[in-house]
Amino acid sequence: MAANKKRRKPLLLSHTRPPTTTKTASLSSQATRSLIRRHHTLRKQIHTAILNGDSASAGKLQAELEASGGLQKYQEASIQGQSSERGGDSSKVLIEWLNELLSQHGRHHIAGSGRLRMLEVGALKVDNACSRSGIFNVTRIDLHSQHPDIQAQDFMQKPVPSSDTLRDEGFDVVSLSLVVNYVGDAFVRGEMLKRVSNFLRSSKLTTKDEARSTFPALFLVLPASCVTNSRYMDEERLEGIMISLGYVKTRRKIGKKLVYYLWRHEGNGAGKTQNVSYKKQEIRPGGKRNNFSIILQW
Repeated sequence: MAANKKRRKPLLLSHTRPPTTTKTASLSSQATRSLIRRHHTLRKQIHTAILNGDSASAGKLQAELEASGGLQKYQEASIQGQSSERGGDSSKVLIEWLNELLSQHGRHHIAGSGRLRMLEVGALKVDNACSRSGIFNVTRIDLHSQHPDIQAQDFMQKPVPSSDTLRDEGFDVVSLSLVVNYVGDAFVRGEMLKRVSNFLRSSKLTTKDEARSTFPALFLVLPASCVTNSRYMDEERLEGIMISLGYVKTRRKIGKKLVYYLWRHEGNGAGKTQNVSYKKQEIRPGGKRNNFSIILQW
């Protein structure tokens, strides 16, 4: 499945997401769902117009997106509608899994050795389950912060720790909850997933086998339709991409709206299944499929 196309320079996430506008009043649950759906539809149409070189259509669609509230309105709708559109606080699933993977003694050991470090990309709130768990010290980033405890930062521009500082500045868990699907470019999605490992450190809890078998890890949440109803992606292909990146799946949960994964990173460059490229390839034909895909290029 090697990709032979010329390697592209990854875009910044800020180039794949629309600008924010001014804050508006709260929305009803029905209006929230409609706004979120319309926002994603417009972004897909803008991306298609740009790829087709149709700047006039892209400009009109961008104007419509901004008139509807832009990214800030989308963020407000996501916060207000988490229980329905975002499936609730997705980090609850991660905490449930860690309670299964780590014994009570292990959790006490973590607390006594210093909390685990977590990087939450695309953070909207500061009081989710991970923040309240007592397990993590959480670093939160988003392109357009809505809270003083969330850093305004593009993940694709975030400085990568050096080999000398990774042990102290790296993270035990990186969370990408409904982030990868928001990126409009399939190639940039692959580059984002590749970049995660640069921030993951080997577990400092080397005396605990259960910690070593869990961390470092990526917590990945996607709309279920990305793997259940896409022309170009299913769970088998997603797992192949993650294996190519050096990950092993430790937990999975699929629901009506969302699919959750916990992937342990075992390192890059080992084995024939790593560093394998994945191009956009139809694997599930059909007229009512979505076009979600991830391009992985080495």
